[in-house]
Amino acid sequence: MKQKIVMKVQLNSERCRTKALKIAAVAKGVSTVSIQVEKEHVEVIGDEVDAVDLAKSLKKKLGFATIVSVEEVKKPEEKPAQQPEPIQWASNYIHYPQYPAVQYYYDGSYKW
Repeated sequence: MKQKIVMKVQLNSERCRTKALKIAAVAKGVSTVSIQVEKEHVEVIGDEVDAVDLAKSLKKKLGFATIVSVEEVKKPEEKPAQQPEPIQWASNYIHYPQYPAVQYYYDGSYKW
């Protein structure tokens, strides 16, 4: 099950941002990591990521880290491809059966 973990960390400088990215990217099961600098949030999306372990390692290196939210990532529902409706022709005309065309060949051997 994929989950999205949002953590609040202290991002004072570019060095802190780089450290946070490296720590989150190395964690087991992480597939994507992003940082929102204005909110000071690190978003981690992955399969079976341990949020508590990740928070401990971020707190150890950066000094401050708390878990804001952990939620399951839902797959977007796929809509079945819409097939165009078949064209309905008006049957105002008579359908005649189609017979195979017969071709006769004259080779000049028959005489009257």
